[in-house]
Amino acid sequence: MFSNDHRPGPPGCTEEKEHMPSVTHQTIKLSKGKHSSPESGACVMELASMLAGEPFSDHPQAVSPVIGSFLRAYNDAIGDQRRQDLYAYASKAVGSRGPADAERSRGDRLLDWTARIRTRRWTQRLLPVRLRSATPLRRPSTEAIGTHAVRAIRRHTDVTHAEVLALIDELLTIGRRELDTRELDTRELDKGERRRAAEIATERQPRTPSRAL
Repeated sequence: MFSNDHRPGPPGCTEEKEHMPSVTHQTIKLSKGKHSSPESGACVMELASMLAGEPFSDHPQAVSPVIGSFLRAYNDAIGDQRRQDLYAYASKAVGSRGPADAERSRGDRLLDWTARIRTRRWTQRLLPVRLRSATPLRRPSTEAIGTHAVRAIRRHTDVTHAEVLALIDELLTIGRRELDTRELDTRELDKGERRRAAEIATERQPRTPSRAL
């Protein structure tokens, strides 16, 4: 008798499993929440980790912590249709991590935007002026700053969606502007150092004594 353990499976079963297409950044669909692998979906930051060639994660090292925080929170707050607009920002965000001063500037801009959105909400609700100017006593952490901003959006519409995408573009620009300024300062410093080195070299050149007539 043959053992039941060695019964062959249905025809073509193994072949189908071997030829199942793997999920790539071109075929993956953006969805809400954190995922264990690309096969179960990806949020915008998990897609960014794939594009950056990093281990699958919603905290890719190549992305600005401030922008990453904002995109993670926004990804989970909007519906599927608007979420697909974030594909482009997964790519744009790769390589955006900047020095501490750039990240600080981005955080400041995001907090300013949040305060403006909250003020607009409060004005619409006709709250007293003293309450409209109320601000958090402490600055949110980098991890929480994105959630803090997204929660300020009372209702997600096409208008608020366009505002958010424009803000992300601006935050990306802030990082490039800081980097461009740093590189310009470095180039100017290099020019000054080269000029000074040339002057020192000229000063150290032996002088040929003049002949007596």
